[in-house]
Amino acid sequence: MIFRPLGRTGLQLSQLSFGASSLGQEFRPVDLNQAIRSVHVALDSGMNFIDTSPYYGRGMSECMLGVALREIPRDRYLLGTKLGRYAPAHFDFSARRVVESVDVSLERMKVDHLDIVLCHDIEFVELSQILEETLPALRRLQAQGKVRFIGVSGYPMAIFKAILDRAELDVILSYNHYTLQNTMLADLVPYLQAKGVGIMNAAPFSARLLTNAPLPPWHKATPEVRALCRQAAEHCTARGVDIAQLALQFSIADADMTTCIVGSANPENVQSWVKWAQTPLDPQLLSEVLAILRPIQNWFYTEGRPENNDPSPGSGN
Repeated sequence: MIFRPLGRTGLQLSQLSFGASSLGQEFRPVDLNQAIRSVHVALDSGMNFIDTSPYYGRGMSECMLGVALREIPRDRYLLGTKLGRYAPAHFDFSARRVVESVDVSLERMKVDHLDIVLCHDIEFVELSQILEETLPALRRLQAQGKVRFIGVSGYPMAIFKAILDRAELDVILSYNHYTLQNTMLADLVPYLQAKGVGIMNAAPFSARLLTNAPLPPWHKATPEVRALCRQAAEHCTARGVDIAQLALQFSIADADMTTCIVGSANPENVQSWVKWAQTPLDPQLLSEVLAILRPIQNWFYTEGRPENNDPSPGSGN
């Protein structure tokens, strides 16, 4: 497993990290024993960072991690969670909830500190509250030793610069924006590096869009996006490769992305990812797949408040 520095934090994260959203049954009902086993396989395979949130399974993911990590020494892993989003339409980024949320997460996961805490999906709220209330409250918890490093996460690229132009962060987490289909996060790398901010990339499969699995009902991909991604997947299959393998290899190849967060409650999937990470990427196949996806390169959707989103291509904004 390759390890890379996370900004100026001093942390070294494995190039693959374990995302625990699946433990909260975000994609399908899970077998509890398999879910716990997937955490152990990830750690045994060299992944040293686990990412979760109280939103995943509305607390279930954190509770499952509390069980899965029970017998594992705390110095064997780095642990990150989030706060502010607790249900699809339930957001609370108040200073009071920051303190409560961190304490509840510590209790659920049976640990005495969190390595990283992120403000979760901040595009859904007024960013002024994040700047004036949420981040200062997190810095106070950092001073108390409950939290080591803080940051923000979300879908639109615009939110990161909007925050970092006015406040300091240790890390950011972006998802669906450094994949075979969308590489907008790469454009932000020089800005983030100049700020000394650690960069975490998540969701190389774009919520199953770049796999052979059926999309979840809530997926926002348009018919054109779905069709071209299916064409790319079928092209990979004809070449004897799972498109998910190519997607994962592509997302970990850029060393500017400290880690790529992937999640599953199936330990066999975790084992496959580690194997794929150690397999050389086929440059010819990559070129062919990128050509298929070129008409939808950097396609994205709107998430949260319109004012927090990126301008649409060709909008002139």
